[in-house]
Amino acid sequence: MAKQSMDAGRGRGSNVVKKGGKGRQGNFYALLGLVAALLGVFIVYQVTKPESTPEAVAVDPSVPLPKAEGYLLGNPNAPVQVLEFADFECPACGQFYVLTEPDVRKRLIETGAISYRFLDLPLPGHANTWPASHAAACANEQGKFWEMHDAIFQGQDQWNGQATSRPKGVFEDYAKAIGLDVGKWEQCYDEQRYLKNIQANRAEGERRMVASTPTFIIGSRMIAGAISFDKFKAYVDSASADAAAASPAAAPADTPATR
Repeated sequence: MAKQSMDAGRGRGSNVVKKGGKGRQGNFYALLGLVAALLGVFIVYQVTKPESTPEAVAVDPSVPLPKAEGYLLGNPNAPVQVLEFADFECPACGQFYVLTEPDVRKRLIETGAISYRFLDLPLPGHANTWPASHAAACANEQGKFWEMHDAIFQGQDQWNGQATSRPKGVFEDYAKAIGLDVGKWEQCYDEQRYLKNIQANRAEGERRMVASTPTFIIGSRMIAGAISFDKFKAYVDSASADAAAASPAAAPADTPATR
């Protein structure tokens, strides 16, 4: 910057450099040094500040976890059972929801080829994932888990830990939009009424050694990552073939007794 100022003054005669120019130049460098120092302090603060974490919740450890049931979509007696372990704040989970899940619903769930069960697996690095799971669980109380599930994933950038430290207001707007009794939903949310159920879903994922989200269990195979529909369907087809091969063969027709 100083070089640009000096270049601009060339060819204009010595009278351009007024008395006191050195003083102003010194003030400029002092100001530049102060800005650099403040910038350095800010960078150090950003690097060393602790990550925001959700507030601790008081629970009674003696109360056993309920059975992990998750949330079912489709025919429970479908030939292939699919489990999804997911974190609402996980970007890859949001990617799967946007890019692959619409085809999974239309071409596999609605046709009866699979049943689909969503289980919460909140990850420790996501500050707002527990509130999101609570918002969905309380919507499920009024029969609208999947509507809230969809709203949460569609608006992930509105309520995640990067966007806000108080996501409740965003979830409340979703509750209104999908037609919930907001008063009942809010009471459930504030009470964290389904905390144990969410913990049970997460514990089931840990029991199955799920290491990341999203993770899918399709038949007897575990697949990690936001896979494409073609890959998803290939796993479903394989699981369907396995199920058919494992089913008992038709009993042979009775033959006349021989003497």
